[in-house]
Amino acid sequence: KKLGAMPGSTVWEAAKPFVNGGTAATLGIIVMNPVDVLKTNLQLAPRSGAWAMMQTIAQRDGVRGFYVGLSAQFLRAWTYQTARLGVYRSLTNHLEQQLNQPPPGSGHSVLPLWQRAGCGLAAGALGAFVGTPAELAIIRMQSDQRLPLQQRHHYRNAVQALRQVLREEGARNLWRGSAPTVVRAMALNCGALASYDQTKDALQHGLSWSPRAAVLGASLVSGVVGAVFSLPFDYIKTQIQGVQSGQVAFRTPWQCARVTLQQHGPLRFYVGLPTYSMRIAPMIALTWWLLEGIKTLETTYGL
Repeated sequence: KKLGAMPGSTVWEAAKPFVNGGTAATLGIIVMNPVDVLKTNLQLAPRSGAWAMMQTIAQRDGVRGFYVGLSAQFLRAWTYQTARLGVYRSLTNHLEQQLNQPPPGSGHSVLPLWQRAGCGLAAGALGAFVGTPAELAIIRMQSDQRLPLQQRHHYRNAVQALRQVLREEGARNLWRGSAPTVVRAMALNCGALASYDQTKDALQHGLSWSPRAAVLGASLVSGVVGAVFSLPFDYIKTQIQGVQSGQVAFRTPWQCARVTLQQHGPLRFYVGLPTYSMRIAPMIALTWWLLEGIKTLETTYGL
């Protein structure tokens, strides 16, 4: 049964991309947080293997260890994910209206790849800047596990972690690592968002795949492209944001990149690629599937 147009439907149409994106990301992170914990620990201890690190986390902290930072992940979903998915879809919808083109998936002309990539860059930059404090809280809460017991901060939730950073290091440090975070998000979203729409249209209307199969295929392509594009920047971001108060830190992201390249070579930027891909690719795919499901429900009920 359709519910009909919502009151203030113009406001709802403008807000819908943001609401849908934040809802899908929140549901997805519940499933993927353990992989994100493993990825962060591997980047901070690159000589460990994934299986050995899983055993270490399980022995040290039990099952709860894989859900460290979940409150910060929710905060990130409500800031970064909501902004980047909402801004991207709002921008593409606006461009399609300006060009008198129907939305993707209709079988007609669509935006060229370069315009979609530009929308992804803009969405990633804005979303990442808004979400940097949440990113910092995630890294701090997850890296706290690796400290000796007497040195741990024992963060209870994201708010406490951010308050402690604010109290001990100042407001400016809430945006520590914002440059690599923004660049990482621009790379990820340029690749993942644009490739999803482009691949979905090609599969559904070029190769006549069913809508469900096209969503599945495009989601997987989007996840792999996003992982490869963004991992070097994610590595630099983790090195900068993982530094606790009193530890020696890189002065700039560029110094981190230069020192890493000189001391370890370019492959160090791709340490943990399989684990990172296991985290990013399924999360991106899951987010798209959830978004498509939410859109189907909204169409069914006339929302």
